[in-house]
Amino acid sequence: MEALKGSLSEMMTLFQERMSNFEAQLQRNPGTSGGTDSLAADYNAFKKFVLDALSCLQQQMKALAQELDNVEMRGRRKMVLLHGVAEQAKEDTAQVVAEVVRSHLELADFSVSEVRRCHRMGRPTGASKPRPILCKLRDVSVRDSIWFAKMKLKGTGITISEFLTRSRHQLFMSARDKFGVNNCWTKQGHIYVVGSDGSRHRVGTLDDIVRLEQIKEKSCPVATIPSSSSSLLTPVPKKGKRVVAKKK
Repeated sequence: MEALKGSLSEMMTLFQERMSNFEAQLQRNPGTSGGTDSLAADYNAFKKFVLDALSCLQQQMKALAQELDNVEMRGRRKMVLLHGVAEQAKEDTAQVVAEVVRSHLELADFSVSEVRRCHRMGRPTGASKPRPILCKLRDVSVRDSIWFAKMKLKGTGITISEFLTRSRHQLFMSARDKFGVNNCWTKQGHIYVVGSDGSRHRVGTLDDIVRLEQIKEKSCPVATIPSSSSSLLTPVPKKGKRVVAKKK
């Protein structure tokens, strides 16, 4: 934030200096051809200055937004989302989570006291699909024990996911659309993708996904037949039978 304020202050000072010099030059040379030529040069210089300043601001705002997103994600480190848990009227969501963890994840020592905050996401709609449960655990170790045991939920209809920020959730969904559900996952708020070469990549922006797509396209070129390869398609003639002369 301090760097952004400093950049803005420097740009405002430079802008005022350039405008003051420009106005002074117009007063000294009103309506002359030399003044017109100088005006064009000053305009081009001012245009470049504005474009450079906007580019600098855009980069700094992007960096600031990324840092704020990192801070928000660190605040969600102890949270998980439970999907597919049956919803009942006037339920105790903390107790519901505790029952799911003990029965399905086989963590017998887990109790309601491990839950710091717990509630359903969104307003009740009366639909058959239950709302996800947002659960914040007492500490990170409890959260990790639940996270690493989530594979035991296979076949139950219940899944556990991380509580991603809006920007990371959108990025994760874009990655799944491009590379498939089985090739994308999250870990500690970071998004990972398996590329076309089978290696794992961590993506943080849409530009990272675009670069991975370009790598995928380069590694899977479309096969073509050269124009001069018609002879390759010509069938090879069969050899005739060899005639052996009989000895007299």
